[in-house]
Amino acid sequence: MSTIVECRSAGLAWREVGRGEVVVFLHGLGGTSTAWAPQLAGFSMDRRCVAWDMPGYGDSDPVDPPDEMTFEQVADRLADLLDELGADRADLVGLSLGGMHALHTALRHPDRVRRLVLTNTSPRFGLDGTTAADWTASRLAVLDDGTTLRELAPLVLDGLAASPLPVDRRHDLIESFARIPEAGFRAAVRCLPSHDVLDRLGAIARPTLVIAGELDTETPPSYSRALADGIPDARLELLAGVGHLGPSEDPDMFNRLVAEFLDRPAGSPR
Repeated sequence: MSTIVECRSAGLAWREVGRGEVVVFLHGLGGTSTAWAPQLAGFSMDRRCVAWDMPGYGDSDPVDPPDEMTFEQVADRLADLLDELGADRADLVGLSLGGMHALHTALRHPDRVRRLVLTNTSPRFGLDGTTAADWTASRLAVLDDGTTLRELAPLVLDGLAASPLPVDRRHDLIESFARIPEAGFRAAVRCLPSHDVLDRLGAIARPTLVIAGELDTETPPSYSRALADGIPDARLELLAGVGHLGPSEDPDMFNRLVAEFLDRPAGSPR
């Protein structure tokens, strides 16, 4: 693999490697750009791989005002990133919250999106009946009690994976989580419950691969089925024995599925 380059421009930070069609990797609530190491290694021979720090995360500036993040603002900043990359369009690969950002971007800036990969994500917050107030309070209570994100990281990550991660990969994910500024994390937690594109899935006119973890309890496979059923040109793949962190729990299978999808000629059958 070529050397990964750390980039920052227009208040956005990202890592990139490789040449070719642009594919942008969008991390989840508990990650940053460095969470995608297995994917940057796996795809950089054929593509220009870009993993960003979403606004307020890692080395990226927050939205304005910082404590009022919206999905629309993040989608606009993602379009700004493509401008910085000199890319008219890109493939978007989003995990969990990153998948939500990919959905909002495909709806708000459809001309900037070539294909979508949505993994361990959902078309709407609260499909299991969880209320926004309860969910937000539970995520912020530990921070209010003085726990740092570095201290929180192993507890969260171990709870999301279906089985123990390899030691080096677990370490990398903890370090990625620890790069999140607390203010950015709080803003993202308050934003996430506003996610709802369920009734607009039919307007997404881009080939889409939906990947679910068979044992994901955070965003169960039924959520992914709703995405695949609602998006006209979408198909669903299930990762056996995998929880909420598909790209890290089984990177070989995840990368194979994504590569096959991205290599599919336009207009070919699912």
